[in-house]
Amino acid sequence: MPNYTIEEKESFIVLGFGTELKSNYTDYMGINKEKADFWHAVNQDGRLDTLRTLATNDYIFIVNEAVNNKMMHYAGVQTEETLPEATRVIQFPKGDYVVVKGEAPTAEELVNTVTGIAFGQVLQEATDYAYVGGPNTAVVMGQQNGQVYGEMWIPVIKK
Repeated sequence: MPNYTIEEKESFIVLGFGTELKSNYTDYMGINKEKADFWHAVNQDGRLDTLRTLATNDYIFIVNEAVNNKMMHYAGVQTEETLPEATRVIQFPKGDYVVVKGEAPTAEELVNTVTGIAFGQVLQEATDYAYVGGPNTAVVMGQQNGQVYGEMWIPVIKK
């Protein structure tokens, strides 16, 4: 059984730069390539560094959200500040979240691992809770012993 918890979180805001994912939602290879290309771009052009200067902590948020029937993917930080060039201010509600912890050699592997476990296993096992949409996020929290560690946070409601 995957290691997960249900945690109550206060509401929080993530400011992010985003991209629309154009691949079919079942095309995992296409989606992963789009995400990898996006992350390469935000690291190269300085957008992620700009966000980091506004962050209230060292966490990097990798957010997925359906907006106006589009699959959106964001690089973001937790902050109360805004930037005129930012793509979106993402409001996460106060409430219960499925939290899946993990670690991997790279941030990309971490995100893929905790996302896969959360959506592929945990949401089926947490039968007292349901994911009803809204933004979800993988959170890269830091590095230790040569590994990147973090968590997946998915807002849920009690059935």
